[in-house]
Amino acid sequence: MSAPHLWEIDHPCYANEGNFYKDGLHNLFDSWGEFAETAFFDGDRDLNLVYRWDWRKPGSHDWDGEECLLLFFILQRKAICSSAEIAVTEADEPRVREFLESCAQTLASIWEPIPLPPRAVASPTTSTDERNSENETR
Repeated sequence: MSAPHLWEIDHPCYANEGNFYKDGLHNLFDSWGEFAETAFFDGDRDLNLVYRWDWRKPGSHDWDGEECLLLFFILQRKAICSSAEIAVTEADEPRVREFLESCAQTLASIWEPIPLPPRAVASPTTSTDERNSENETR
């Protein structure tokens, strides 16, 4: 079974763009290439820690805006929440996935020695409500 496309995933809950306590911490990028030229992309993953991502695609998960990738960061040494909104296309998916896999490895290393238990991969058609009700029964 192949992995679902990133835009097929509907993460539980949501995160707000930017920072509740300070304006100006939501960064806009016209393309994945533009984002890839920043320290958010090629800087230290621990300092610019990605804790969440959402790929928004028109017609998916009640989204009717432009296609974009939202990345949510914690700048750990400064205790700052920040986000990035990047215009993406389906052709960007392999590069985005490679970046997110690197970010996931950083998260896993922060939680060592606590192992991440294997979990069933939710179907792209599984709704957030269905996943939440499954978690409540566990």
